[in-house]
Amino acid sequence: MYGLVAVSAGKVIGIAHYLFRPSTWAANDYCYLEDLFVDEEIRGAGAGRSLIDAVIAAARAKMSGRVYWTTKESNTRARVLYDSYAPVSEFVQYRLPQTY
Repeated sequence: MYGLVAVSAGKVIGIAHYLFRPSTWAANDYCYLEDLFVDEEIRGAGAGRSLIDAVIAAARAKMSGRVYWTTKESNTRARVLYDSYAPVSEFVQYRLPQTY
C-alpha cells in the first residue's frame, strides 16, 4: 500500500492510500484508491483533486489497467468530484458480514 499527503501552510490537510492488485482480466495490475480524505474546512479547494491526480500519475507510471474506487451513494459532495473523472460504473458491490 502507498500513501500520499496534501499539505497546506505546514499542516496535513488530506491523505490518500492506494494499492496495486493483479487482475485476471488485464495484463497489468489495477490501481485501487483505498482511502481519500480531505479536512472538512478546506474541501472544495483542490486538495482532493490533487491527491486523485497523483494516484492516477502513479498508476500511469506503473501502466495500470485501470484506477478505481468506491464511495457511499449518499456521499454527494465527494461524488461531484468523482463524477468529474468518470461515470459511475455498472458494478454493484456486495459485502458479507464478518465471518469469524
